[in-house]
Amino acid sequence: MEKLKILREKTGAGIADCKVALEESGGDIDKAVEILRKKGIAKAAKRSDREAGEGVVKVALSGDAKTGYIVGINAETDFVVRSEKFQDFTEKVMRLIMEKQPKDLAELLSLDIGDGTVKENLDGLSGVIGEKLDIKRYEMLKSAGTVAAYSHLAGRIGVLAALDKEGQSDIAYDVAMQIAAANPKYILPEDVAIDELNKEKEIYKEQLLKEGKPENMIDKIMQGKLAKFYEEVCLVKQEYIKDDSKKVEDILGDVKVEKFIRYSL
Repeated sequence: MEKLKILREKTGAGIADCKVALEESGGDIDKAVEILRKKGIAKAAKRSDREAGEGVVKVALSGDAKTGYIVGINAETDFVVRSEKFQDFTEKVMRLIMEKQPKDLAELLSLDIGDGTVKENLDGLSGVIGEKLDIKRYEMLKSAGTVAAYSHLAGRIGVLAALDKEGQSDIAYDVAMQIAAANPKYILPEDVAIDELNKEKEIYKEQLLKEGKPENMIDKIMQGKLAKFYEEVCLVKQEYIKDDSKKVEDILGDVKVEKFIRYSL
């Protein structure tokens, strides 16, 4: 029943169709999604990087806008997340990150933070609060150009975005906001993994054949479908959230997005 529920949430398909797809796929949810999409029953599978539990994603930026920091600190309940103890701890962790610039999560957890390491303090606070606390992710983003940091929904989503030119803080911030809202997977169409692209093409072709479209028209229709796919998953091809008459590539001009990092709870 749990798989059926997950499949319905992912595809929006009916119970009967989901049951058949799960049987055909041997209980593999990803394969079941593909089966439903090929039949034209399912919507495109929703991408989600949401993690179970509560917490906060904290972001920070160096004064010269060359380095951004992002860390995800988790708890079990929103009540604990809003508590003064938890909030104070997350602030201390971010100040430490900006000061010491650890290269990865393991180094962050081993840093001294007052009495003991970050990991020891985290475990101690967990005992006091009575909930499991965890630092699951941490990254630092550096650029010779411009980095922006953006926090959304009171720290439920955090984004770092790096552009290749200096002095672009306004555009970089707008790009980070776009990434928070539209959740792109790639920067450019050419960044899309070839296996993923081939799978999409296969699904579109099956859909079009099922709809009775003639073979000689399929390639032309396919180009339109792929353009729509790129608009969903590629940052530069997305509709700009501040002005839907433009694409993100229009506001970038000759500036390029080097990299982005997006965490969400």
